[in-house]
Amino acid sequence: MTHTHGAPPSMEAPPAVPAWRLLATLGLAGALAGGLIVTVYGATLPRIEAHRAALVESAVREVLKAPARWDTLYLIEGALTKEVAAGTDLRRVERAFLGFNDTGGLVGAAVTAGEPGFSDVITVIFGLDPTTGALLGMKVLGHKETPGLGDKIEKAPFTGEFDGRQTPLRGVKTKAALPDEVQTITGATISSRAVVKIINDATARWQPLLQAYLQRGAT
Repeated sequence: MTHTHGAPPSMEAPPAVPAWRLLATLGLAGALAGGLIVTVYGATLPRIEAHRAALVESAVREVLKAPARWDTLYLIEGALTKEVAAGTDLRRVERAFLGFNDTGGLVGAAVTAGEPGFSDVITVIFGLDPTTGALLGMKVLGHKETPGLGDKIEKAPFTGEFDGRQTPLRGVKTKAALPDEVQTITGATISSRAVVKIINDATARWQPLLQAYLQRGAT
């Protein structure tokens, strides 16, 4: 007995989605995502800026040994000034800080600087006497150096090596014996020497600018 099997039912392909509809959907999703990002960024930016300002304030106070007050100076067209034109984006302007004691005497200046270390850029803030180049203190603001080794640059006793030192600095492996010597960190020589170089380079750049500002009697 012969059995005859019927042909399978035909399967119709689903209708193709027009390309314009796909593009419109992607465009709408992208616009919504972009709008959400802008909204969140705008809402959180004041908090981010306030937190950043608080960190800078704390660091300036630390490296200048708790001055009674300080002025913020902006580097505009190769010179330092307290005044900036309306509409200037201060986030893009380099700055220094002049600290004063409670009688108005100059305590020192604080500047920030950064250069490559062993793993990434190391950023520091340090205080100095603009007249003599003597250091008042140093604090590491940011780095990505190796935990347990390179990260010792942000801790004592290394941070204390800079108090009262005379620029330009020299990194040495043994205990510092001269005013311009800083003992580097065993096992993190590259990172610690990078801090020394950052401070030397920044002092060479900023000290003449600070001296010129003070000579103008701008304080």
